[in-house]
Amino acid sequence: MHSPEEKALAPRIRFSGFTDAWEQRRLGDVFTYEQPGPYIVESTEYDDSKQTPVLTAGKSFILGYTGEQFGIKNASPGDPIVIFDDFTTASHYVDFPFKVKSSAMKLLTLKSTGDDITVAFNALQEINYEPVNHERHWISKFANFSVYLPAISIEQRKIGALFSSLDDLIALHQRKCDGMKTVKKSLLEKMFPREGETTPELRFAGFTDAWEQRRLGDFGTTYGGLSGKTKADFGHGAARFVPYTNVFDNPVTDIDRLEAVEIDPRQHEVRCGDVLFTVSSETPEEVGMSSLWLADQRNVYLNSFCFGYRQDGSFDSLYLAYVLRSQGVRRDLTLLAQGISRFNISKNKVMELLVPAPQAGEQRAIGTLLSRLDDLIALHQRKLNVLKNVKKSLLEGMFV
Repeated sequence: MHSPEEKALAPRIRFSGFTDAWEQRRLGDVFTYEQPGPYIVESTEYDDSKQTPVLTAGKSFILGYTGEQFGIKNASPGDPIVIFDDFTTASHYVDFPFKVKSSAMKLLTLKSTGDDITVAFNALQEINYEPVNHERHWISKFANFSVYLPAISIEQRKIGALFSSLDDLIALHQRKCDGMKTVKKSLLEKMFPREGETTPELRFAGFTDAWEQRRLGDFGTTYGGLSGKTKADFGHGAARFVPYTNVFDNPVTDIDRLEAVEIDPRQHEVRCGDVLFTVSSETPEEVGMSSLWLADQRNVYLNSFCFGYRQDGSFDSLYLAYVLRSQGVRRDLTLLAQGISRFNISKNKVMELLVPAPQAGEQRAIGTLLSRLDDLIALHQRKLNVLKNVKKSLLEGMFV
């Protein structure tokens, strides 16, 4: 039986059969390290959404296992790359590519073949670094930082194999998700006519008719978002409203991303088939983003920074959702944006917009295809998120 002190040095989650306390070891005893560089870092997968990692004051920023993976030359395969930031006042975003100074980086190599590279790498991220006044100061103290590692090498190998398998699964679903997003982007460019043309580059078999240009205002009417509300009116109540970010992010509105508000019969209710438009943004390229509402739900309103468009059935709903996000229509909406520090678009201008439209059958085929593709992207994104959460939980539970 372990003493309380020994129990404190064992992780919460372990493989069966392992009971020994973990050992506290200095990084200088685990790794040999050298100061190379400078190098140019071209990309990273640290932040999947922005591709721009967050560097936090007083924390290390660990790029990955191999220098080759991130465009760092002359790094040996298997060497984890550790970059220490020199920001001590706030968090920072980093744009790529950027130059890594030799004073800010260490190339690490395991000293013992009995240690597992994956376990050692993940243990590095658990170090509680203390903020200092200058990065050179704590680079010099690197060898004295401590990590906890299993005393038995077999346990290290088991942990390493588990996380390597998880990383492989995460990478697989990330590639699938990214691949389908690329396919969708290509289809949005090729399945709608280019400027000055009457037919798209890519069509379903059996459709040969020229497309027509339809003015949105001729086939529907508009309504406004919430009005006459104060901050105190939100966050409670039996009604719901669609927030701005939901409209901005999704060609088809996410019905699970609604917020509470009191029922108010004076407000316009959103109905199934309505298209919701944002009216302002910080850049003209992001003005007039649209989202299709497909739920049949009462007492749902629209936020005050958007307006709704209710068409008369001349468009297939899913087709309209995607054509409004196509390259050509987005370009035309951008040209309608007005402003300096904040850009706005009027619903009257949006109603003057000409939208390309084929016959009803081709509209349905295009809308259905792109909708199914979005469903596949969402499926892989959910799997990806689950795997990342599993890994996060295991990292918290399997290390001291």
